[in-house]
Amino acid sequence: MLEDFLAYRLHRLADLVSRDFARVYRDQHGLSRPEWRTLSTLGQFGSMTATAIGGHSAMHKTKVSRAVAELERRRWLVRRSDPRDRRTEHLELSKAGLEVYRQLVPLARRFEDELLQRLAPSQRRSVVAAIEALEAAVDRD
Repeated sequence: MLEDFLAYRLHRLADLVSRDFARVYRDQHGLSRPEWRTLSTLGQFGSMTATAIGGHSAMHKTKVSRAVAELERRRWLVRRSDPRDRRTEHLELSKAGLEVYRQLVPLARRFEDELLQRLAPSQRRSVVAAIEALEAAVDRD
């Protein structure tokens, strides 16, 4: 049954948690999920291409493109052409975008802490260990 299939359950859980956290950044800054993922990826890693953002955040290129356009419209993101390849653009957060990112990081950490506090300490350790083990097992390719 689909409901017992691990990939389905993990996707469903991730979506539920993501939707719950979306209320935080939507209420605070009016961000969509793709905008949040783009903002947080650039906040964490600095300058990246749209392709790299999509790969890191598992978002389709059209979602990344729309998120980049909206963040740029809000002046939270700047584009820089690659001098070696004019077809490539490097994206990074502006000063204002970095400020928004810095405001949202503690909110994300608090959200995660509150979510994990719903579990017993041994369950928290088990969940984190299981996720790490699954990531390592799948990442072997």
